[in-house]
Amino acid sequence: MTSIFVNDVNTAYEIYTQQLGFKELMYQPEHSLAIVVSPEQPDGTALLLEPNDNPIARTYQQGIHDSGLPAIVLYSDDLDRDFEALRSNGVSFRQDPVENEYGKTAIFSDGCGNLIQIHQQRS
Repeated sequence: MTSIFVNDVNTAYEIYTQQLGFKELMYQPEHSLAIVVSPEQPDGTALLLEPNDNPIARTYQQGIHDSGLPAIVLYSDDLDRDFEALRSNGVSFRQDPVENEYGKTAIFSDGCGNLIQIHQQRS
């Protein structure tokens, strides 16, 4: 499991499950607790959507975001397919797919204070 700071756990849970396609592993809204997993790898790494309600977390999250760095990198075997699916699901991309020496990447905002990069390795 790894954690990602979010502005609001309940909003993040809705975005991560409804727009991004993650599946619920645990959700306790009354405790601001949400853990989601990839539907393709439900036994893989889980994301703890952690509230940024302390000054250290908020400063860290804001610093990463303001630097343009992704808080999470997701891997795709077909970035163009996933880009179109996410975009049609209302995801706002900051960077459309671009190719580089390592493959292809795209960056979007999760709507909760984080940038997320999707990466497809060069074949």
